[in-house]
Amino acid sequence: MKVFISADIEGTAGIAHWDEAARTHPAYAQFQELMTAEVVAACEGARAAGAEEVLIKDAHSSARNVIVDRLPGYARIIRGWPGHPDLMMFGLDADFAAAIYTGYHGKAGSELNPLAHTLTMQIHGLTLNGALASELTLNALCAAGYGVPSAFVSGDADICADAEAMVPGIATVATLKGAGHSAESMAPERARELIRSGVERVLGQDMSAMMPATADRYEMIIEFNNPSDAYKASWYPGAKAHGRRAVAFEAAEFFDIQRAIRFICL
Repeated sequence: MKVFISADIEGTAGIAHWDEAARTHPAYAQFQELMTAEVVAACEGARAAGAEEVLIKDAHSSARNVIVDRLPGYARIIRGWPGHPDLMMFGLDADFAAAIYTGYHGKAGSELNPLAHTLTMQIHGLTLNGALASELTLNALCAAGYGVPSAFVSGDADICADAEAMVPGIATVATLKGAGHSAESMAPERARELIRSGVERVLGQDMSAMMPATADRYEMIIEFNNPSDAYKASWYPGAKAHGRRAVAFEAAEFFDIQRAIRFICL
């Protein structure tokens, strides 16, 4: 069995401020350690469930966050951004039994994590077929395109609730919940215990139904904080202005949505 892990940091147990997610800030070192430890816990859970290989996509900011010397020998890791539209899911293919997400966070506009956002801080909100979408929404649909179920997510309470509403049977560990600029978190040690046991348990189940609903056609609307970003994005082929601060884009294939995001937003 091969397992894919997409690892972010803003849903790591204990995190509460952007300084802790920025590699240029002294506070980052502690949360680099904690992010890495949660990834290792997920690896250990996958191994206990029978995984022969685990591939990790470091998916936060520079994509150079996980401390590689801490990884177990059966794991491989993709660092950096190749420019592929799969973005946080790069490296995934149909050979994987499941996709797992660690350190994930609520979408732009969420009240349950002071670090909530979608893709970049320039985006006020992203809707897909009329519903606000998170990074997990996009990544679970990416995984579904390869026929890979989304089996587990750890992160803030908002993204866990979204995951449970979107993917039947997905296992979740809510590491923290926010209130304004604060966050109430479980102890990192407890988070790692729950991640390890949760991954092991869910990978031992029938995961065939753990897929988000797909559509025959997708309409994406991206609302930016700054009208100038919307104007620039409107020049992407097929994109149309949607008011002064937003662009709309439609496609039948979700991969075309991913490709638009890659060039419009990043």
